[in-house]
Amino acid sequence: MNEIQHWIDNKVVASTSGRTAPVYNPALGEQSGTVALASVDEVDAAVAAAKAAAPGWRSTSLSKRAEILFRMRELVDANRKEIASLLTAEHGKVLSDAMGEVARGLENIEFACGVPHLLKGGFSEQAATGVDVYSIRQPLGVVAGITPFNFPAMVPMWMFANALACGNTFVLKPSEKDPSVTMFVAELLAQAGLPAGCLNVVQGDKVAVDRLLEHDDIAAVSFVGSTPIAKYIYETGTRNGKRVQALGGAKNHMLVLADADLDMAADAAIGAAYGSAGERCMAISVVLAADAIADDLVAKIADRIPEVKVGNGMEPDSEMGPLITAESKDRVTGYIDGAPAEGATIVVDGRTDEHGDGFFVNPTLLDNVTPGMKCYDDEIFGPVLSVTRVNGYEDGVAMINASPFANGTAIFTRDGGAAREFQFDIEVGMVGINVPIPVPVSYYSFGGWKASLFGDTHMYGPEGINFYTRGKVVTSRWPDPATSTVDLGFPETR
Repeated sequence: MNEIQHWIDNKVVASTSGRTAPVYNPALGEQSGTVALASVDEVDAAVAAAKAAAPGWRSTSLSKRAEILFRMRELVDANRKEIASLLTAEHGKVLSDAMGEVARGLENIEFACGVPHLLKGGFSEQAATGVDVYSIRQPLGVVAGITPFNFPAMVPMWMFANALACGNTFVLKPSEKDPSVTMFVAELLAQAGLPAGCLNVVQGDKVAVDRLLEHDDIAAVSFVGSTPIAKYIYETGTRNGKRVQALGGAKNHMLVLADADLDMAADAAIGAAYGSAGERCMAISVVLAADAIADDLVAKIADRIPEVKVGNGMEPDSEMGPLITAESKDRVTGYIDGAPAEGATIVVDGRTDEHGDGFFVNPTLLDNVTPGMKCYDDEIFGPVLSVTRVNGYEDGVAMINASPFANGTAIFTRDGGAAREFQFDIEVGMVGINVPIPVPVSYYSFGGWKASLFGDTHMYGPEGINFYTRGKVVTSRWPDPATSTVDLGFPETR
């Protein structure tokens, strides 16, 4: 049985904590390995390695950092199939989806390769007589990332690519549910020439998380996960003097107006709701359907659901795989179980035992869902799509803006004026116009509002560069020593 350990100083380090957790193949419902759960001492060893490597990495030229990142980009590209296979085996998403995840992560490495340009500062000559002023951005030191199970390859790349490019060293605590991908990626970074200690992977649970949040040598923490944990990460990290960006949960709505192309909207709803078995923080979980077209849209979505091929993600014809754990399956089916009692209608029932011992829930469609129902209010994080009927544009926007979550949203319409008004009116961080999953490209930044984000900075892209650096302004004068005098007045720029 596979045993996943830690990665410290560019080598595998066996755990001595005596604690482990099981790792499953969710398509089969079978344990495939164990993962070490770090002790406080083991976390400290990873941080110490990063701290020791920090001065040398910070002094490495921007060109050399970019060279290593370019090699990393080539290695990830060459090994994307192996990364995707590891990902599918432990997470369950189908291979095509896993390949897409790797591709989007690769985009972030490509962005970070431009660090010589990204870290250019500003310069003002002759700000005062004989005085020049310029700004620079410098790394924070040792930073940490705590990443979720649903994107075990992409989300770490969101973090470490920019962090390393900016001259920081990095300690990664991946999800204990699917930890193998990060170990493989760490090996690729070492092959690319990243010096020992610059990236360390420490496996673990809350013990490891809490130690990272309180460790004096950690300057900043990035996190992606559920809202309650994001809030905890943010409050604990900032209380310990750290810079924190913590991305939380979501309840993403797709507003379909009466003039929309309903076939396009139905296709989009299927892909956005059921891709990766709904285990995406950008999944569409609620369709707000204008009353005039609601019956037709529900019928079109229901007609498409039987065509979705559910099965083992390793099978080439599978389009949707299992959930990550048996507990996830039970939680998702619990929402379906309770929906009728709250007044919702089960149009397509995904509760099934047809897949043996795997952790499968088939695509499920609920209609007549309203705010106040658990299936509307809660982030289900599974293949359950709810339809809520609205009077029209104003009703839909009001409902979206009333949600405590504000990660992503979308509108489907042929009316350019309505689309323009939507992006202006809506109180959500990422907006799609006839695009159901508006995940920004790598040269913009990812993040929501309200309970979907704790902290002031979104992830990756330009805001990621800002998060992993701090600004410094230098005022410089090189006068003739003969002109030097004592002046106790306030400095002026005239």
